[in-house]
Amino acid sequence: MQGYLRRLSSSQMIILTFALAILLGSFLLMLPASTQDGLGASFFDALFTSTSAVCVTGLVVHDTATYWSGFGQMVILLLIQIGGMGIVTLAIAITSISGKRISLKQRSTMQEAISAPKVGGIVSMTGFILKMTLIFEGVGALVMFPAFCSEFGFFKGVWYSVFHSVSAFCNAGFDLMGAKTPYSSLTYFADHPVVNTAIMMLIVIGGIGFMTWDDIRSHKLHVRKYRMQSKVIITTTAALIAAAAGYFFFFEFSYMQFPVRFWSSMFQAITPRTAGFNTVDLTSISESGLAVMILLMLVGGSPGSTAGGMKTTTFAVLLSTSVSVFHRKQHTHLFGRRITDDTIRNAATILMMYLVLFLGGGIVISRMEGIPLLTALYETASAVGTVGLSLGITAQLGTVSQTILIMLMYFGRVGGLTLIFAALPGNQGTSSRFPQERLTVG
Repeated sequence: MQGYLRRLSSSQMIILTFALAILLGSFLLMLPASTQDGLGASFFDALFTSTSAVCVTGLVVHDTATYWSGFGQMVILLLIQIGGMGIVTLAIAITSISGKRISLKQRSTMQEAISAPKVGGIVSMTGFILKMTLIFEGVGALVMFPAFCSEFGFFKGVWYSVFHSVSAFCNAGFDLMGAKTPYSSLTYFADHPVVNTAIMMLIVIGGIGFMTWDDIRSHKLHVRKYRMQSKVIITTTAALIAAAAGYFFFFEFSYMQFPVRFWSSMFQAITPRTAGFNTVDLTSISESGLAVMILLMLVGGSPGSTAGGMKTTTFAVLLSTSVSVFHRKQHTHLFGRRITDDTIRNAATILMMYLVLFLGGGIVISRMEGIPLLTALYETASAVGTVGLSLGITAQLGTVSQTILIMLMYFGRVGGLTLIFAALPGNQGTSSRFPQERLTVG
């Protein structure tokens, strides 16, 4: 067994560990102690929920608060934490704490898992990630505790604060507000400034990536010293939030009073970036608003973060490349640095994969279930972007459609290139090349 594991590439190791975590979570959720009725969940329902938790998505076939017991909710929270931080991160942390030697293969796998630029210092980086995760989640829970305590009582308030803080930081979108109204998410706290601010900050912090944290720790407010990747991530994240919030404020929620309008606009601008909470009834949003949310879901968070999607850096590279073509420039530049051709090809490949999966899955689900295409596309964008937002159709879908969502969630979390690199052999280094000929495009 150990010999087999040694032969696995870093990409294969990542997809294998995620699959094993999903299966283990499924078996735990099938236990009688995991459900309120004491009968346990069916294998398929447990598999769907476990996949959604490990892939930090948030799509559910049963309301988390009313269907799952306290033990089941704890299993889900543990799966969210594992999926958000990354199984490889936790494995290396445990190995390091136990005093065992961390191999070069493990360091290389960790490097790929968190999108680190080099293997050196990867163990200390793991410790930093664990420490900052506990700090952010702990502070988030403390900030939200008064609101949840006054609403649900002391002990339930503690549990709700911890659960929602971890779920928000890991960009998971699972909630326990079904205790108020099933599948209601955070609509009960739509105008609560503390809960809104805490959840939004946790989503953004978890979604900007571990390496961006490292830049902020090392250089504080000296942004010029940041890596180009961190500058791209921060700039793109801020621009997407501002643009989406402006759209929702002026075009979708103009009927609301100002405080609720402001918080709803900000929250709905941030949560489609793979978080999965909502504070308004999503079925009340126009088709144009749903299309904007679909685009945000596909972009997602940033590399090496708790978020999914095709990533802010991919979006930035594609946008910058388009600008370069419009200006007839030979190379793509970002923050005074030239982007390599390999990066541009990877970005174009990722975009094509996400579009094919998102559109293909949506078309199949729409035809099979007899539902509007936009509704189906919203569901598949939510799955492949590991978001968790839904227009309320997830539980009503058939087994085949839910299987498609499971596959999209898994693909969205482990990453398209990771799956391709794991499945296909690498370049054998041949020096021969085909003759070149121009092809007119556009």
